[in-house]
Amino acid sequence: MADETPKPTAPVPKTTRPLSEALLNEKWDRCLSSFLVKSGLGLSFGVVFSVLLFKRRAWPAFVGTGFGAGRAWEECDNSFKRATTPSKDGLRVIRP
Repeated sequence: MADETPKPTAPVPKTTRPLSEALLNEKWDRCLSSFLVKSGLGLSFGVVFSVLLFKRRAWPAFVGTGFGAGRAWEECDNSFKRATTPSKDGLRVIRP
């Protein structure tokens, strides 16, 4: 009998996305999660202020949601515009 050992085969590489697409997907994920979290926080603060200060009116909840969504929109827009500089999300930059 002949000695037939199976030849080791090279692993099949996964089809990976280009690096730029992965970075873009990461930015979109961060933007959407930031939008949901900040809108939710704005809504909750609006509901609390509505109950405590404004005799259960609806407008503080809408205003709080708008502030949260606007803040998330600006951060997202800023992260897409400054694509060439490294990300410093959440860090304060002190300018001289």
